[in-house]
Amino acid sequence: MANTVNTITRSNAEVLIPTTVANEIISGVTETANILRLMNRLPNMTSKQHKLPVLSALPMAYFVDGDTGQKQTTKTEWDNIMITAEEIACIVPIPEAVLADSSYDIWAQIKPLIVSAFNDVIQKAILSGENIPMSWGKAIIPAAIEAGNVVTRGTNEDIAGDIIGEAGVMAKVEEDGFNVNGFFADNTLKPVLRNLRNADNTPIYVNSVATGSPSTLLGISVNYNNSGLFDTSKALMVAGDFTKAVYAIREDITYKVLTEAVIQNPDGTIAYNLAQQDMVALRCVMRLGVAVANPLTKANSDATTRYPFAVLAPETQAVAARAAAKKE
Repeated sequence: MANTVNTITRSNAEVLIPTTVANEIISGVTETANILRLMNRLPNMTSKQHKLPVLSALPMAYFVDGDTGQKQTTKTEWDNIMITAEEIACIVPIPEAVLADSSYDIWAQIKPLIVSAFNDVIQKAILSGENIPMSWGKAIIPAAIEAGNVVTRGTNEDIAGDIIGEAGVMAKVEEDGFNVNGFFADNTLKPVLRNLRNADNTPIYVNSVATGSPSTLLGISVNYNNSGLFDTSKALMVAGDFTKAVYAIREDITYKVLTEAVIQNPDGTIAYNLAQQDMVALRCVMRLGVAVANPLTKANSDATTRYPFAVLAPETQAVAARAAAKKE
């Protein structure tokens, strides 16, 4: 009797991927990605591109000369920046034996992997510009540094001065006419911030004890990166007006079960031959757009030196030497 060749077809496998699971994955991405929680989410996009109006010219008012003086006209101009949905994807290979084990909660294992993969690529692009699509513009950290909104740790008398002092990162943002409504920091700053006190030795940092609630510094939320997203040789913290950083989802996560495909490594070598290795692969795709607005303000009309974010950079050897000299 000849052997019958059997494979798990898409119709066989899709029953293992309920719609509610796909919805949970996209929710996990937006909730777990701390930088997205700080940003302003726009309504879902109905097309690949969406125009976002940004103020480019301020209105001006004038005194009127006498009772019959002529009133002057003024103008307000708006430029459009484009928010473009780009595709993000990952493929999760799964052995058929795992799928066949009905007592094994496969989704409990796969969902965190998918969420982590999407989180990493989105946040690294937004923060540092790693693999960022050209349509998203400049990433926050390099754009803030380019605008001069950077303070090196150790520049001021202490870390509090570097963050909330007159020459701190908050002041950099405020000098450009924006208000800081959030901090995004590397995990290494947690113990440093917990130790901050005012002149009365009262903590100015409130550590969160409730799950999902951020810690606060001067009443402003502080979120932390715990996924190695910061290149700590360039940045330890980002402070800024996160209402100016927006994102919109064009397409919630979709999935397709691959049954007879070949999965390649980046160098072109074969990682998995699904048919030969009794495997299937789950291909996950989503599309979202990101943009950072830099509108004109009365405090700074120069777009090259104006930016709604500032960066706390790690101390240099020169700064460290001056700090050590002060202690001697």
